[in-house]
Amino acid sequence: MPVPKDDFETFHPCDFYTPAELLDEDEMYTVYEIARLLQDLAADAELDPNTENVLLDWAIPWIMNHSDDLVVAEPREEEEPGYYGVAEDA
Repeated sequence: MPVPKDDFETFHPCDFYTPAELLDEDEMYTVYEIARLLQDLAADAELDPNTENVLLDWAIPWIMNHSDDLVVAEPREEEEPGYYGVAEDA
């Protein structure tokens, strides 16, 4: 249900990092690590599953929105997720 803007004291700009700002150009990251980094957490921060799921709701659209600036690598093992990194021409 929508909420009136008057219910809030402060607004923040909806400004997201670019891949080059968020990711080290020499590293590859899982979607889980990107989700943490988008929230200014360490890539290996311990999170409960519910929090991690909420963060993924932010990370997946971010990856899709910045797909032109990212490269993808296949998982190294079947149980691993894929990896994302900054494209060389980004």
